[in-house]
Amino acid sequence: MNWRVYIILCSDNTLYTGITTDIQRRFIQHASGRGARYFRGRQPVKVIFQEDGHSRSSAGRREVEIKNLTRAAKLVLISSGEN
Repeated sequence: MNWRVYIILCSDNTLYTGITTDIQRRFIQHASGRGARYFRGRQPVKVIFQEDGHSRSSAGRREVEIKNLTRAAKLVLISSGEN
């Protein structure tokens, strides 16, 4: 499968990082309250970054790498045009 790592900009201006095989489906799940608990009390605004071509394993590792970055480093990653 083609797993993707993604970052969503949230309504409170925070950044959420996750993995999926279908970004559109996952975004709808988050928006409807059936996704991650993180979205209780905030809404997803838009997907602002995605990396394609991962296996399930490599996507999980990359998700952890990105989650461990500072907000400033995430913004550099997003602006680097890798999405």
